[in-house]
Amino acid sequence: MLDDLLAALTWAAVAVLAIAGALSASRKQLDPVGFMLVACLCAFGGGTVRDVILDRPVFWLDAPGMVALAAGLALVVFFTAHLIERRFIVLLWADAVGLGLFAVLGAEAAQRAGAAPWVAVLMGTVTATAGGILRDIVCAEIPLVLRREIYATAAALGAAVFVMALDAGLGRDAAISLGGLVAFGARAAAILAGWSLPAYRARPGRDYPDRR
Repeated sequence: MLDDLLAALTWAAVAVLAIAGALSASRKQLDPVGFMLVACLCAFGGGTVRDVILDRPVFWLDAPGMVALAAGLALVVFFTAHLIERRFIVLLWADAVGLGLFAVLGAEAAQRAGAAPWVAVLMGTVTATAGGILRDIVCAEIPLVLRREIYATAAALGAAVFVMALDAGLGRDAAISLGGLVAFGARAAAILAGWSLPAYRARPGRDYPDRR
């Protein structure tokens, strides 16, 4: 049952992040190939980086149906994006769902690979955010992870809750659900309430005496 759950969550995460990537492509008025490229970068980028770091098979190479799903959803968005009036808001929420799912999936995959708890949290964060970074770079946008709003922090929090719940003896299914809800909840609160971490404020430079 756990394997089925993880597979279902992976497909769901790929689907929502593919939609988020395609919505970004629509804002840049790309062609269908551009839509599919950006959708796949967004959906598979984070998991690919994770699997390469952990030296394990890249998760989507043995799942051509998953690639077809991402490409198909990108084409659907290509023909229907004009019907969505506030595409950026939909993009943010689709990205938030994908972030919550991939944060715990990345941490869980690292745990199964025998990684230390802190590595599992890091891998969860990377899995949840790297695809979005690639999407935003290709679309010439400032990556969400570099903006003031809470983004990578939400992914790290969800992954950490998953790892701590698992270490506390909570069942793996329950730990995955709890971690995913925490990651999504933190990101959703940031979107709705405008929460952000404090940004650096520039200060006048100091004048040092010339000691030559």
